[in-house]
Amino acid sequence: MNRLILVALLIVQGAIAQNTLLIPSTLSGTDINLTLQNGTHQFFSGVNTTTMGANGNILGPTLILNQGDFVNFTVNNQIADITTIHWHGMHVSAENDGGPHTTIDPNTTWTPSFTILDKAATYWYHPHLHEKTNEHVSKGIAGLIIVRDAEEAALNLPRTYGVDDFPLVIQTKDFDANNQIVVPSNSDDVVMVNATIDAALTVPEQVVRFRVLNGSSMRVFNLGLSGNQTFYQIASDGGLLSDNLPLTRLQLGPGERAEILINFSGMNGQTVFLKSYASEFPNGIYGATNPGMGAGMTLNGYNPNPLNGADFDIMQFNVGAPTATPVTTIASPLATVTPIPEANSNMSRTITMSPVTTGSNQLNGNFYLNNVLFDINVINETVPLDNTEIWTITNNSAIAHPFHIHDVQFYILDRNGNPPPASEQGRKDVILVKSQETVRFIAKFEDFSSTVPYMYHCHMLIHEDGGMMGQFVVQNTLSVEDNELSDKLKVYPNPANNTIHIAVEGGLNIDTVEIIDQLGRVVLGKKTNFNNDSIQIEGLSKGVFFLKIYTDNRSLTKKIIIK
Repeated sequence: MNRLILVALLIVQGAIAQNTLLIPSTLSGTDINLTLQNGTHQFFSGVNTTTMGANGNILGPTLILNQGDFVNFTVNNQIADITTIHWHGMHVSAENDGGPHTTIDPNTTWTPSFTILDKAATYWYHPHLHEKTNEHVSKGIAGLIIVRDAEEAALNLPRTYGVDDFPLVIQTKDFDANNQIVVPSNSDDVVMVNATIDAALTVPEQVVRFRVLNGSSMRVFNLGLSGNQTFYQIASDGGLLSDNLPLTRLQLGPGERAEILINFSGMNGQTVFLKSYASEFPNGIYGATNPGMGAGMTLNGYNPNPLNGADFDIMQFNVGAPTATPVTTIASPLATVTPIPEANSNMSRTITMSPVTTGSNQLNGNFYLNNVLFDINVINETVPLDNTEIWTITNNSAIAHPFHIHDVQFYILDRNGNPPPASEQGRKDVILVKSQETVRFIAKFEDFSSTVPYMYHCHMLIHEDGGMMGQFVVQNTLSVEDNELSDKLKVYPNPANNTIHIAVEGGLNIDTVEIIDQLGRVVLGKKTNFNNDSIQIEGLSKGVFFLKIYTDNRSLTKKIIIK
């Protein structure tokens, strides 16, 4: 039977999932090793599909990290192609961010190191090489990151991984006649969770936590449970909400995450389906009956596809016996959420989305941000360090785009002048901007400045690879006072090979000195508390470094060369 017809019949009949959900393994601690590799995976019984994965044939291990820890990563690229690894949603220096500038050649390693500054939440990691992101992600390189902190640990929440706390990476893919993954494609008619088609999971009869990622290249999901059962959102992209949010529907665009609780108490022996109610989508969303807003607009490969504009099952929950120590209540309240006041903004920026090809065929072309396509040699925006900014995103195209920004979490101010829904009132790094809609958000760009750019882009991977991306640098602009401090501070010799001397005139006290490499790692730190000092640098490798000096509640960074 033709696979498309079979999928359609299963959707119409309300297919009963029969394949046990794959649960990715975990890595934790302060030394994380990832090997990117080629492999095979049996999506369909008895047939090997060529895939990519991290530490395995498909997907990657879930990284469990603690806020405040300094973590050393080693990423070994064995996929025979240049790639990168981006820590999506995490607040790290641009050198550690894993964007398209920080490439990993085949058979080489990348060794970023950084302090986990983020709040407890579900983040993820994936490749981000320009024009190859879709291929590498679609073939399987993607993994979740769970960050834990003291605020989350104090709550009565499920948090035993694989027992009452489960990762759900939801994706749709297209397969050819030989059951190989087709990239790029708009014929993504196969639904999977954690690389498992028709996934089934036995869950305990109690409150269970699910960390949900829309890891699809293009598709938007309208999540809900069979029978319109209520579930509870407790977190958005970047952290916990202030309180649990009862829902029967939750929209997730590509790249977005949410943590939800489902109360299975009293349901032992019953079956519940996680579904996408795509029949409720208006036109102009990838997943609706019509992906474009305009009459007669078509998208190559989009139809016929039984997922578009239809309600379909994503996976099945089979309720079994409770655990020995079940969580049986929905935690309330949750966390302190303090949105940034709009009055704190000291700069505004506007990003406009528009089609390269206008008219009824625009969905089959590329899309601009501010009337340009991505150029890796062009910096589109320069953001002063510690700026609080309002970004206004206006979508003048006929299809919704999920806008993602690196470096920061933001708070949504409004959608077309109206307050965002409660599900979007926490910390976010992706926002689905609908056709002819304007969304404003506010964010603070703190902690990291660099000449290496961060990205902002559409997270529909076909659009991103087609150039719907821009880049910005965060720069520490010296004030008059800082320039005066710079005149009083002497660093010599430079270049140096054994010792660097530091002298400050005018009675200023140096508190701490750090030497930072080009990946943002502190390779040497010293507490001083007096005016003149010397730093021994024997043992450090040759190259360009940054000397960061903290004094009187200020800091100054100077470039140094070790020869």
